[in-house]
Amino acid sequence: MPTLQQQFGNIDIYLFDQLLRGRITPGMRILDAGCGGGRNLVYLIREGYEVYAADADPQAIAALLQLTPPPPSGNLRQEPVEAMTFPDAFADVVISSAVLHFARTDEHFQAMLRGTWRTLKPGGLFFCRLASSIGIVREIQPLGGRRYLLPDGSERYLVDAALLESLTAELGGQLADPLKTTVVQNQRSMTTWVVRRNA
Repeated sequence: MPTLQQQFGNIDIYLFDQLLRGRITPGMRILDAGCGGGRNLVYLIREGYEVYAADADPQAIAALLQLTPPPPSGNLRQEPVEAMTFPDAFADVVISSAVLHFARTDEHFQAMLRGTWRTLKPGGLFFCRLASSIGIVREIQPLGGRRYLLPDGSERYLVDAALLESLTAELGGQLADPLKTTVVQNQRSMTTWVVRRNA
């Protein structure tokens, strides 16, 4: 019998929550935009979901092809999320996990977000985890715009609740869950932003 690690890989616990709540079900087309090594795709691929993925890093795509079973190579694209070549309204679920906080500027953030969002079908689910300033405002140092130096030494583009709520409305969506934020010992803050696109 496979271990939990073998069955689910290193899936984001908040994405796992969406599975448990029945929001991601067999037959749905899943797109992981900025997939990295595919940690959120192990279970979905194993269970036969129609999985697609994009990442600008060729090593990320190579890592996906090492999964067991590997996704079809034609479903994987080496390209940045702001320039993905998947069609509009392509996927039932779009995953953006630890991607958007690497934006360099406001314009880059908007390009990344909108390039990802446009691939989501009406009625589809957008699952996003990204760094935020929520709960650590006194610990971060501004670097210009929304880029900050975090206490853990990393530099990130940080959002806050007001921006995410505003973007939800601008994009034409509704929060599927309240914003949830995890603060890790005042070193960094990660917010889960789950949006249902209006039908």
